[in-house]
Amino acid sequence: MTQRPLGAQISHMLKARGVDVIFGIPGVHNVEMYRGIEEAGIRHVLARHEQGAGFMADGYARASGKPGVAYVITGPGLTNIMTPMGQAYSDSVPMLVISSCLDETAARRGQLHQMIDQEGAARCICDWSFEVKSAQATYGLVDRAFNEFAAARPRTKHIQVPIALGGSLADPAPQPVASRPTPAVARASDVERVAEALRGAKTPMILFGGGSARAGAAARAVVERSGAAMMTTYAGRGVAGADLPLDFGAYLARPDSAEVMARADLVLVVGSELSEIDLWRDELGHKGQMIRVDIDPVELDHPHADLSILSDAGAFLEALAEALDTEAAPKWDAATVAATKARWRAEVVAERPGIVPVVEALHAACPAETMIYSDMTQFAYAAKEVWPMDRPGHWHHPFGYGTLGYGMPAAIGGAIARNGQPTLAICGDSGFQYTVQELGTAVEHGLPLPIILWDNGKLKEIEDAMIRSQIAPNAVVARNPDFCALAKAYGAHAVQPGSLEEMGQAVRAAFDADRPTLIHVQAGIAG
Repeated sequence: MTQRPLGAQISHMLKARGVDVIFGIPGVHNVEMYRGIEEAGIRHVLARHEQGAGFMADGYARASGKPGVAYVITGPGLTNIMTPMGQAYSDSVPMLVISSCLDETAARRGQLHQMIDQEGAARCICDWSFEVKSAQATYGLVDRAFNEFAAARPRTKHIQVPIALGGSLADPAPQPVASRPTPAVARASDVERVAEALRGAKTPMILFGGGSARAGAAARAVVERSGAAMMTTYAGRGVAGADLPLDFGAYLARPDSAEVMARADLVLVVGSELSEIDLWRDELGHKGQMIRVDIDPVELDHPHADLSILSDAGAFLEALAEALDTEAAPKWDAATVAATKARWRAEVVAERPGIVPVVEALHAACPAETMIYSDMTQFAYAAKEVWPMDRPGHWHHPFGYGTLGYGMPAAIGGAIARNGQPTLAICGDSGFQYTVQELGTAVEHGLPLPIILWDNGKLKEIEDAMIRSQIAPNAVVARNPDFCALAKAYGAHAVQPGSLEEMGQAVRAAFDADRPTLIHVQAGIAG
């Protein structure tokens, strides 16, 4: 067995477990972790800021289905990446962050990058955070992280390696096991109970959350074979396609969707927390029976659930589709569903004037398989309600933690994972400036990434909130740079279209470009 410094052995271990890309920034405290990256055959993506590295790892994980891995330094490197760690935790994204840490902090003060409790700080924002004391402990925690990513609700993990330990000689990690643990699967008896409940219901409703995003054809089959209506959270969009006549769409956050839920005598919730960011109200609004299916046992502790089933959503829906072996007659009126969706869409148009036509033009310019990463911006808020998603897991947004600056670096990670498949970023003029420096990374890797920069010259969502609260708008307007000149300074292409037609042309060209393209779209763009 070849001994190497532990930092190098970690990279070899990750490669043996399927890791092909690591995002991060080297520093004086984590150089040993960089000793083995190239030797192990892993691609390293150099971010310009640890926050960018974390968002890239998040975007890579969402696109690939594999854990996103990031290397950062002690102290500020970790605190800089903690925002992406929180985002990945809240949105159930498998992210492993490995940082260095000081060897001793109890008796010494004034050390470079010193924190009072680095391990504890990270624990506040992720699933777990541990400092390792030996090579074997390191290997055990890495495998624990990958096992939990495979079998449980995936959430951020953090391992910190003392500087001296990272440079000490260590034996190689154990060989990976032949197969990882698998998620919990519903009992056949529970699947049959749900099938019977759907058969007997007069107005069943199925609500798909982000946990069902990889269910694919099974979700559509369940809807068609049950005669149920359906609705999705924002994260669950596209799970059953975009053309089912009984699909109420992604309008769950509309206040009167509660009235629709109240008309259902059975609500089957698959892979959703029913959280504030799903509902934007206190209750779903249902009055009939509720059945919940989720991989996270914590989410099954719902006071209004009549039946709770611990299961992977995809496996459950496949089994349920088999149990519902014949197509049922529709149990809702398709015309009423269509009229309700049209009314909700009109509300979006009225609430966000001028945005929906731009959304429609962008949709027309994108290939069907485009994967989209959006930031916290009004353009995205409108688009994620009205954009018809014909496939799941192709629109990623910082839903839970709600972090500005997510869109572009996450799209960079997604574009690296997708290797030439169409990937798009949507940013607002304020959020874009949180992580603008990551344009350098996108240029460096020659990514054909269109970046839609929606520029209304202000924090418009906050201004609107202040006005609704009868507060005189304050601190919502900031001086913006010449965005196109800034993008070109990084080596990117840049264009400011004067019409929706020009915008569409720019987007189509950007997918075939040799580097990222900033498409500066100003509010009020001509139709």
